[in-house]
Amino acid sequence: MSVDTSDTRTGRVAKAAGRVRPALPSALAGRAPAPASPARATALHSGGVAAAALLALVGIGALLREPVLIPPIAASAAIVYGVPALPLAQPRSVVAGHLLCAAVGYLGLALLGGAPWVAALGAGVAVGAMTLARTPHSPAAATTVVVVLQAPDPVVFVPLLAGAALLLVLAGTAASRARRGAVRYPVYWW
Repeated sequence: MSVDTSDTRTGRVAKAAGRVRPALPSALAGRAPAPASPARATALHSGGVAAAALLALVGIGALLREPVLIPPIAASAAIVYGVPALPLAQPRSVVAGHLLCAAVGYLGLALLGGAPWVAALGAGVAVGAMTLARTPHSPAAATTVVVVLQAPDPVVFVPLLAGAALLLVLAGTAASRARRGAVRYPVYWW
């Protein structure tokens, strides 16, 4: 039988069998435990709504013969439906964040071209711009990268981006009201 004994002074856990393994360094340890697992119904609801909204975007894209589902929008769905109470998930951040980051991407593209370093610099500038505008939405920084590296026509891309972000928000709003006990979304609109 093996017994664990912890020595908090040395950060090591000693086993009675004689082996010693280092504990997680305190600099890497969090200050709180991970959140509790959500109920399966909550996870199924969130995943189902996300899939339905993203499939709707695929359908819209097929009808328009334009890609509407882009990776940053899928990441936005994960935030809106997975953690709807966070500031990152609120409509202001989702819609305005994507539009602001698209503008940063087009500016970088116009001034510096479509190089990967421009995409990286643009994403950093976009994070700063979102912070100043109080529209934090991490997936939107990836929109900057998409714009710089793929140079989509802004006349087509920007309205589709705005519509896709708005569809995520409206689906999240409807889904939170359709399920009793669900976290109310949004916490605030603007």
